[in-house]
Amino acid sequence: MRHLSDTVAHRALPRCAQRHVTELRIDVMQPLVEGELEAIHERLYQPGNKLHGLERRPLHDPQFQLHWREADGEWFAYVEDMERRCLAGYTVFNRLVEVNKRTDRRVRSPHSRFAPHYQRRGIASAVYRSVLDKGTCLVSGARQSPGAHGLWNHLARSYDGRYVGIADSKSLIHLGRNVPDDVMDRLSTRRMLLGAGWTVESFAQAVRMQLPG
Repeated sequence: MRHLSDTVAHRALPRCAQRHVTELRIDVMQPLVEGELEAIHERLYQPGNKLHGLERRPLHDPQFQLHWREADGEWFAYVEDMERRCLAGYTVFNRLVEVNKRTDRRVRSPHSRFAPHYQRRGIASAVYRSVLDKGTCLVSGARQSPGAHGLWNHLARSYDGRYVGIADSKSLIHLGRNVPDDVMDRLSTRRMLLGAGWTVESFAQAVRMQLPG
């Protein structure tokens, strides 16, 4: 599962003269492999398989249920449609190898893949919220698919959204709520959503993130 990424081929998007929301580098989402979700769903109910008997968690809609797995510090959330008895998709909350251990304990980088007919239904948002509400902060990857970009914009209405830079020392640098285009284009620039209970000041103190001025 570590090979998961929602970045494959870069697609340049036209820049508007005035942008109300700063856009991280946008890439095309990698399509699901045929039969991928079906194979994972089968493993969830296969005795002896490492995906069998996982912890189950409710979602916003009783039609869906999470199968939750943790391995090597990374979290795997498989979303099952209980009515149709199939897998709607999954989210992997990766560790960020680019950050130090102090930061690694408090952040994860989510990547989601859902079948087309389950997209834009608030499912991925509910999965992300379940982690944010427990106090984990989310940091984006270097690039985002259009769907991920829209999801982060939506979540930023409910959670404190910031931009951060990853320094060579593996520490974070707070860049603010908005950044100029030249800073946005750096691969080290990421979006961050603060989990429940955090302020930017308390988070900065906990992970020793650099604050301006």
